[in-house]
Amino acid sequence: MTRRPSPDAPATGRCRCGRIVFEVAKPPLITMACHCTGCQRMTASAFSLSAAIPAEGFRVMEGEPAIGGLHGELEHFCCSRCMSWLFTRIPAAQSMINVRSPMLEGADWKEPFVETWTSEKLPWATTPARHSFPGFPPQEAWPRMIAEFQAEFAGGASAKS
Repeated sequence: MTRRPSPDAPATGRCRCGRIVFEVAKPPLITMACHCTGCQRMTASAFSLSAAIPAEGFRVMEGEPAIGGLHGELEHFCCSRCMSWLFTRIPAAQSMINVRSPMLEGADWKEPFVETWTSEKLPWATTPARHSFPGFPPQEAWPRMIAEFQAEFAGGASAKS
C-alpha cells in the first residue's frame, strides 16, 4: 500500500485575516468531509473538511475565537473579524478538537478518509474518502476507521512513497 504523507507536528493554522493563530502539536486521528447542509452553508461550499486532533495537541496561540454557527450542542469557533470557521468542539467527544484542515499550512495530507452525511450531498460533489455514510457513522465504526487511518500514516512523514 502506498502511504500518504503525514502531517508534520507541530503545524500552524490561521484564519483568513491572520488574527487567530493556532497550533496542532499531534497528528490527526482521522480526516473527514461532511456533506450536511449545515456544513455546506457554513463553508459556502459542497462540504467541509476537517481533521480530528487529540485535544491535548491543540492550542490557540494568538487571538480569541468566537462561537459562530448555531449556538447549540456543537461549538463552532470562528474569527470574529473575518468569520473564518476554524474548529469545532464536540461536548460528547472532549478528547478531540475537530479542526478545519484547510486552515492548516500544507495541503498534501488533508484528503478526507471518511465522508459523512452523503444523504445531503450535492449530486456532483465527490471525494476520495474510503468510507462513506448517509448520516453520521455509528459509534462502533470509529475505532476501526481510526486504526485504519493511523496504519496508513505509520512511520510519519518519512514514510512517503
